[in-house]
Amino acid sequence: MIKCVVWDIDNTLLAGTYLESGDRPPAPDPELLAVARQLDGRGIVHALASKNPPSAAEYVAAVTGLPFAAAECGWGAKSQAVTRIMDDLGLAPDAVAFVDDDLMERAEVAAALPGVLVLSPEDAAEAPSWPEFSPAVLTAEGRRRGEMYAERRRRQDAARAFGGSRDDFLRQVGTQVTIGAAAPADLPRLHELSVRTHQFNTAIEPASEAALAGLLGSAGARLTVVRLRDRFGDDGLVGGAVTATETAPGPWQVSLLVMSCRALGRGVLDALLAALCRQAADGGAAELLIPCLVTERNVPLRLALAAAGFRAVPGGPEAGAPAAGGPVIFGRELGGTLPGLPDWAAVTAGAR
Repeated sequence: MIKCVVWDIDNTLLAGTYLESGDRPPAPDPELLAVARQLDGRGIVHALASKNPPSAAEYVAAVTGLPFAAAECGWGAKSQAVTRIMDDLGLAPDAVAFVDDDLMERAEVAAALPGVLVLSPEDAAEAPSWPEFSPAVLTAEGRRRGEMYAERRRRQDAARAFGGSRDDFLRQVGTQVTIGAAAPADLPRLHELSVRTHQFNTAIEPASEAALAGLLGSAGARLTVVRLRDRFGDDGLVGGAVTATETAPGPWQVSLLVMSCRALGRGVLDALLAALCRQAADGGAAELLIPCLVTERNVPLRLALAAAGFRAVPGGPEAGAPAAGGPVIFGRELGGTLPGLPDWAAVTAGAR
């Protein structure tokens, strides 16, 4: 699935050339603007990569009304601009499409970034009918993805200007993490996260809504969800977990742990891991196990597991070895001091 479209400006999103227009910059191309708005409604975010001054990106944002997640304006190679956008948004090349009217620019990006889907404006006009641009599941959080990335940009700008510690900043902006038991209305979003999220996802296969519904209310499983908000905006449901609870006083096992990358750096995954450890300990489990598929993309998740005291179970593949090609079981004994919850996180009674 394509998660982000990176647009050129001149003769692409704009029906003309910005720097050659004098005091009256060109209007948006009506066909491509309609495409961009349609994709935005499907939860696909937009970014700009253009050989123009930054004022061109500001103009395009104002005249289109689109919430661009990132903008790279300058006179370097377009492939470098696209790479910076991918790094900034935490996206893999195969989640990105690039649209440019210039054949040479398209060729340069295609050669440097073979995983990126490179399109002409004519191609882009047809893209909404392609399966890569048509997510099977779209939740309220998904529809707001572009807006949430714009909120993320404002949050990052404020964090750079803050000057204090990360925790002090999270408190200052009113971060609220709420961890609770899943309800039936949460299942489409949990399924969506299991499909779309790669950096923070332990699953070997996406979790279907039917499978999640079968576990909801089961005596042998707990479905936990996490919501996140602060003064910049409400991210809604950003993560969750499915825990098998039948083996107490032996180990409990987390069959799914998933978190939106927008929660990165905001203490949410740490809070969820702490809550899961406390749930298991309160339920009489001696250990919490989290099987995790080893991939190049989910290194941040495995680092978070290590920081929370989880270690690869002896006898299995070494933690973090991408060549293993299969799941590694991470375990944490629950008899000692458990990881603490940050003071901006709350666990509701239904999640305990």
